[in-house]
Amino acid sequence: MLRAILTASAVVAALLCPATARAEDTGPGIPRLTDGHGRVLSLRGWNIEDKAHRGDEALSGITERHLRDLRAQGFGFARLLVFWDDLEPSPGRYSRSYLRRIERVLDWAARYDVKVVIDAHQDVFGPAFGHRGIPEWATRTDGLPFTAHPDDWFAEYFEPAVQRAFTHLYEDADLRRAQARMWRTLADRFARHPAVLGYDLVNEPMGEARPGEELPAAARRIERDQLTPMYNRLADAVRSADRDAWLFVEPTPIVGEGVPTGLGRIDDPRVVYAPHFYNAAMEAGADYDPGSGWIDAYERAVTAYPKRYRVPVVVGEWGPPDSGLPHMNRFYRDAMASLGRYASGWAGYVWCYGGGYCALDGTGAFRANKELTAEPYARAVAGTVRSAAYDSDTGVYRLAYRAASRGSRVTVLSLPPGSWRITAGGGARVVRPAAGRALVSAAPGSAVTVTAERR
Repeated sequence: MLRAILTASAVVAALLCPATARAEDTGPGIPRLTDGHGRVLSLRGWNIEDKAHRGDEALSGITERHLRDLRAQGFGFARLLVFWDDLEPSPGRYSRSYLRRIERVLDWAARYDVKVVIDAHQDVFGPAFGHRGIPEWATRTDGLPFTAHPDDWFAEYFEPAVQRAFTHLYEDADLRRAQARMWRTLADRFARHPAVLGYDLVNEPMGEARPGEELPAAARRIERDQLTPMYNRLADAVRSADRDAWLFVEPTPIVGEGVPTGLGRIDDPRVVYAPHFYNAAMEAGADYDPGSGWIDAYERAVTAYPKRYRVPVVVGEWGPPDSGLPHMNRFYRDAMASLGRYASGWAGYVWCYGGGYCALDGTGAFRANKELTAEPYARAVAGTVRSAAYDSDTGVYRLAYRAASRGSRVTVLSLPPGSWRITAGGGARVVRPAAGRALVSAAPGSAVTVTAERR
């Protein structure tokens, strides 16, 4: 997550100038995520994590309640954080208990019909620097210095030792092999699990800037020369065990400031571009500035890559630490509208019960303005989507699509809690098998309209 260090960059200020991007400028040319039946998918959900526990207690902070409550609010997607340092505490020794704990969370997800992306997470590289992620035995610093920044942990990414550790991860042959084996182990264990949709190959990757190199130029070089070959290596490792899952690839977090990625082509047919959606000023505690043009700049930046390489977009993390500031209601409305223009889905940060980034308070109620993320949406559309939009003021969701000429005939709507009236035109039939979900069956090739109205 971007912190105050980025706000000091003059480049950032230049990139945040007001802009006037419109929906039609960004939507066309970006493929949609699909399932095994060819249906168009929309993923809406939250990150689920336990950074506090490790070893024998790893993942104990995630309970069945997390998945049950997530689904009860209408969300069908979770990005599950896992840590290499817990999976492989010493070289070549994989923790069977950790794999079982991951599987337990996946079993809960399957029980509540939640699809999961397994995220190989790192913060400031890993435990060698007081965080989680890449094991200490895979951390090489060449003796360069590291100073902790307890009040601004993201600034630690710019410490020489941390940057050098990323360089070794990307360049050292034995570490490359170790990272690939780690992913092969995960994919081999979970390839056939019904909850698993895909794998996020590394969270918020960073790297080493060269002397005198400005941050945006460094980010694009690292993405082009180090992340692209890394993702291709890891894709090969996953495919040796799982042929079907989607592979989620991230740029550096610098994209959050409107900097287009330098990533190249990932040679796999099931790649998802998975940037994060954070603003440096808001991360440092500032309120949303509706006139800054930040969302428009971000939207232009993150849509360039998927248009060029013809891959879908799923935003892997987003949401400010303080959602109760005066302009945050406007932020959530603007953000939801923007995400709906180009993304196949998103995962908010983070599904937990408390303060800060948590979606919910201790009672399980949404924290200020975060209830605006709980909208009706078409989770799976058996056809070609023509339009889909929710008006939060009137409580009306409208979907129009051309039903597929073959394959699945069933479109799935996900609904937040409450009473909803569902109607369909074009000869389609609505079935309501359970609370929070509606099914629409349509004749092949028909022009279908679906409306969900809050009563």
